[in-house]
Amino acid sequence: MPKSNLLTRFLTAILVAPLLLLALFLGPSWLWLGIVALATALAALELFGMTHPRDRLAQWLGVLSSVSVCLALYFGSAEPRVLLSVLALVPISGLLIPLWRLGEIPTAGLRIMTGVAGPLYVGLLTSLALLHRDQGADGPGFVLLALMFAWLADTGGYFFGRFLGKTKLYEAVSPKKTRAGFVGALVGALLGALLAHFWFLPRLDLVHGLVLALLCGALGQLGDLVESLLKRSTGIKDSGSLVPGHGGILDRVDALLVVGPLLYLYTLWFPAS
Repeated sequence: MPKSNLLTRFLTAILVAPLLLLALFLGPSWLWLGIVALATALAALELFGMTHPRDRLAQWLGVLSSVSVCLALYFGSAEPRVLLSVLALVPISGLLIPLWRLGEIPTAGLRIMTGVAGPLYVGLLTSLALLHRDQGADGPGFVLLALMFAWLADTGGYFFGRFLGKTKLYEAVSPKKTRAGFVGALVGALLGALLAHFWFLPRLDLVHGLVLALLCGALGQLGDLVESLLKRSTGIKDSGSLVPGHGGILDRVDALLVVGPLLYLYTLWFPAS
């Protein structure tokens, strides 16, 4: 990565991170839900922009479906009929829209499956809003832990890969990722678990935190590879350019789409005593 791009990434993080932390720790749940819903909409626009490159209407229908999934997951515990209806109607509409917006036949399969699964994929980001709401005073801490698992892993992977990386991890999917970078990602995630346990989330059992770090660090990197595979299959380098130095929103949340749900499931299976 060129030094100028690295500097841009650093400056962007310095500007954005404090605003996110203020909203996370000091803002109400509805504000955090709004941020998550906005990120979901932008990620969906990038996703459907890759798979439906010349069909703006289909792209915006994909955004609408994705935000519907986000809101249904968030409010579904109060009205399960709405949740079940959305989870049924979104895939059905994803199946049928390509019959209306036919486009090129060779890409129809990709567009059908993106319409079915895409809103559920980006809708997984809602787990960050659910963690914030459902874990009480520890909610912001669990969200921060998810962010650290994803982004410290990314940072550790970058530096290990740059200075120690020689052997490619999965060159056919992501030519720049190395095995050393994968190890660095695990180290970064482990650092996140230690910071959480000893600093801002003492409720997190240390052994549980370290196991979660290894699991989330590894699977988060695989989530990154999934998005890389998607981009390569559609001939796209970055999902977007909204975040200077970082690419698009989807490029920034690809690991979170795996890490967030895993942490939320952890809180369901291992609730606070």
